[in-house]
Amino acid sequence: MKVALRIFLFVFAGALCASSAWAAAPFADWAAIVVAGDWHDHSGGPSEAFDNARRDVSSDLLRLGFAPDNIEQFSVRPDNYPRQRPLASDAHTIATSLWDLSNRTNAGCLIYFTSHGSPDGIVMGNGIYAPDSLSQMLDNTCSTRPTVVIISACYSGVFVPALQAPNRMILTAARPDRTSFGCGQTDRYPYFDQCVLQMLPASADFLGLGRNVQACVAAREKAEHVGPPSEPQLWVGQTAQTSLPRWR
Repeated sequence: MKVALRIFLFVFAGALCASSAWAAAPFADWAAIVVAGDWHDHSGGPSEAFDNARRDVSSDLLRLGFAPDNIEQFSVRPDNYPRQRPLASDAHTIATSLWDLSNRTNAGCLIYFTSHGSPDGIVMGNGIYAPDSLSQMLDNTCSTRPTVVIISACYSGVFVPALQAPNRMILTAARPDRTSFGCGQTDRYPYFDQCVLQMLPASADFLGLGRNVQACVAAREKAEHVGPPSEPQLWVGQTAQTSLPRWR
């Protein structure tokens, strides 16, 4: 009986320590959504690149201190990933989930999309998710909270004008008139997502991450001899410059 009691107390103490660690993390009360909007490569064949990025970006957010219950993942093929249990990548489901997350958190928001793109927006299943739609969703959920929006897609710079607000940082994979790279069947991740994953441990905050990703993408594209350069875009609102937490 005493042994059982000691085991219970040990497990209970561990749970308390874990709970305290989450509470102390700078992003513990942030809401986060990570969306894979397509499952095809650039020629229409199957590709895991976007879902690989969704899965591994979500894992890295946990390492930064985001609480597991405050991260929601989305996939066009959610049934293919039973262990990760993503929701379906459609505009209504995403908006409803972010609404729920924003109501049970009190700090900032992180929005991450990875997919194909066009000058009209980002691919979401069989449709296009437009910049104005994303802007309206953020206004209705995260509102004036510190918000980081990262969009990995061709032409994703088209989102910057519609999303600009003092409390927001926006990082996109390309200029509004440029493609991005790395969406083939054999690519593990798009180049931009690979750079995000690579630069997170090397950065101290999201502002530094944005600059590091820009340099990383430029170097990767040069090494792979692809072009014209995608030129990832980084825009930071006035209050976001001082309100975004550091993770080291």
